[in-house]
Amino acid sequence: MKRLACAVITSAFLGACATAPGPAGDSAPPAVNNDAPGSDRYSLQQDTAPEEPRDVSRLPEPVPKKEPRSRYGNPQSYSVWGKTYQVLPQADGYVAEGKASWYGQKFHGHRTSSGEPFDMYQFTAAHRSLPLPTYARVTNLDNGKSLVVRVNDRGPFHEDRIIDLSWAAAVRLGIEQSGTGRVRVEAISSQQQPDGPSSTVPTAVRAALDSPPPSAANDNASAKTDTADNGASKGGSLFLQAGAFSDRTSAQRLQQELVNQLGVDARIQHSDGDLFRVWIGPYESNQQRQQVRETVANAGFDRPMPVNP
Repeated sequence: MKRLACAVITSAFLGACATAPGPAGDSAPPAVNNDAPGSDRYSLQQDTAPEEPRDVSRLPEPVPKKEPRSRYGNPQSYSVWGKTYQVLPQADGYVAEGKASWYGQKFHGHRTSSGEPFDMYQFTAAHRSLPLPTYARVTNLDNGKSLVVRVNDRGPFHEDRIIDLSWAAAVRLGIEQSGTGRVRVEAISSQQQPDGPSSTVPTAVRAALDSPPPSAANDNASAKTDTADNGASKGGSLFLQAGAFSDRTSAQRLQQELVNQLGVDARIQHSDGDLFRVWIGPYESNQQRQQVRETVANAGFDRPMPVNP
């Protein structure tokens, strides 16, 4: 079974469980405030599946609803193991693809970053930047299975993973045995109706998600490129995708944060499917692009995906 390390978030009012998979030998940093949620210790050294697994095939999915933000777990930024992470002001329009992991027995019953007890038998998840709580649809890109989860925890802080699922969610999505899986995470707006998989994201957005990013060569002809945001195109054809949103405001916010904090060339690609993709680049070599990718991730942003138009 994979090795999990617990990171105690050290920001003010945020001493919560960060369920980050890590290499053997990782240990949790000391808690700053022993009264804060999540500062309790764990009796198990390694994480495992439950000793008596339950049948979760008929467990109902969480029903998205409007909820106030948690008192804990929602600072503007926080630091874990020397890295600073930014919490999004809102979840609407958030879409990302990457690797998911899961956590279970070791953390069961202990407090999450939001202060709630972690229940590995419920469909919940941990995320580095989504507001707590947030409802999101997670889709396994390898088998097509999809599930609504309630994000109420922070993590994972392993650099190549974007979400940590509860054991039950991992079982339902078919990644419990492998430990990780390729997923798409789509935040569910409080205004959207949870009638089924297709209702969590507008039809036009879902169509865009199921198609590859628009080619840079076709931006002017068919992708309705946002020239006001993009500026003049530079040499090179390799990009990084930092995010994809169903609303322009969220995309502009991320674009400005990347420009202001890192000085990178960030632009917005507006596809025919009404999805606003935030691209960084272009770059002339994979080495140059990879260096920028590491810089963005080390600055606390979600690790961008390489785009090869």
